[in-house]
Amino acid sequence: MAHVPTGRFKRLARLARTSASTGMAMVRKADDVATRVERTTEVLSNMRGMATKVGQMASYVDGVIPDQHRAVFEKSMARLQSRAQTSTVAEIRRVVEADLGDRIDVLFSEWDDEPLASASIGQVHRARLPDGRPVVVKVQHPGIREALQADLDNGVIVKIAIDMFGMRRLEAARFHDEIRTRFLEELDYRLEGERQQHFARLHADDDRIHVPAVHLDYTNDRVLTTDFAEGKPFAVAMHAREEARAAWAATLWRFVYGSMVLGGSFNADPHPGNYLFGDDGRITFLDFGCVQEIPMERRRTIIRMHRAAARHDWDAARDAGRRLLETRGGAYEARALDYLLKILEPVSHSPFRFTPEYVRLVVRMFKDNFKDFSKGSDDDGFVPLPEGMIFLNRLQFGFYSILARLNAEVDYAAVDAAFFERFEREHGPLADEPVG
Repeated sequence: MAHVPTGRFKRLARLARTSASTGMAMVRKADDVATRVERTTEVLSNMRGMATKVGQMASYVDGVIPDQHRAVFEKSMARLQSRAQTSTVAEIRRVVEADLGDRIDVLFSEWDDEPLASASIGQVHRARLPDGRPVVVKVQHPGIREALQADLDNGVIVKIAIDMFGMRRLEAARFHDEIRTRFLEELDYRLEGERQQHFARLHADDDRIHVPAVHLDYTNDRVLTTDFAEGKPFAVAMHAREEARAAWAATLWRFVYGSMVLGGSFNADPHPGNYLFGDDGRITFLDFGCVQEIPMERRRTIIRMHRAAARHDWDAARDAGRRLLETRGGAYEARALDYLLKILEPVSHSPFRFTPEYVRLVVRMFKDNFKDFSKGSDDDGFVPLPEGMIFLNRLQFGFYSILARLNAEVDYAAVDAAFFERFEREHGPLADEPVG
């Protein structure tokens, strides 16, 4: 157990030493890389906050870490998905009792001091309500608010996230503002509970999507209580038989894109520790702290783009892409639209099997677009990503990497069609497409 370091300069110094040592190891022999990465993992785990989030992303997103070091990073940093450093028993009990206003033995008939998991913002404990209902209680690490604020203030970790995907010519101030807004929202567990209820209502009729019920009477700013849920972790699920993996991949697609177009929001933190896999394609979805809303017109544009790709209408797909990215012609637009058509291949080439090679190509295309146009002239037509698209790309790369590890063939176009039809029943047909 370790206290969260909260000082801005202390966190900056730790991160700087870690980044430098790992960078030097990259040019040395492989066993030195492994040692350095192990140390980096330990530092990021102790720091928690945004530092742990960066490590989590590096552990599973294909194309972020150089191929020759992929296995070393993935093996070491994978434990950050659910096993960041824990807070002490006394610290956790103080947070719960302060936020919920009573002693733990009064609030709960049972309480397990041993955490089920620990992540960047909080850790999870098993408990039982007075009526006997089994629950899990997510409790924020003491000091995490100050630590996260320090990371946002010094800006270094935001810069690392930008550099991971080559996005050097984004409007830095707006990018930082979006990051700040989303991550500070993760500190509000009451807001997370309300969002979790929204996703539960949205998918209530889908027996393969399970979102645990929230107990708002046992929830406050730093404590979130939900029904206990069981299932296979991702490390087990990705080795199941292909029929099971295909069913889970279809459920994931339906949850991600269905949430976008039907509910107008998406969970922007798709790392593997947020899923529990059950029988018959059922998945329990956890952690709704980082949620991005999508305006109605953008939802309609996403549907148009997917439908056009499914029927190989490339002109219509490109037109929808121009609307989505708000491009203005030139060489950048052409490259950006090529990238969009590439990420639409699961629909245009359906049935489709995700592979790590495909995801690495998608990430490389995205990086290259920003790298190649970062110093270009205005004639290139470069435009920054529209507001709200930064987290959509974070979702895209993480979600695609997870599907690649499930490694199953799925008819994603057919999955799309079902919830697109529901969208039109609820909101009317798309204005620029024929009715019937």
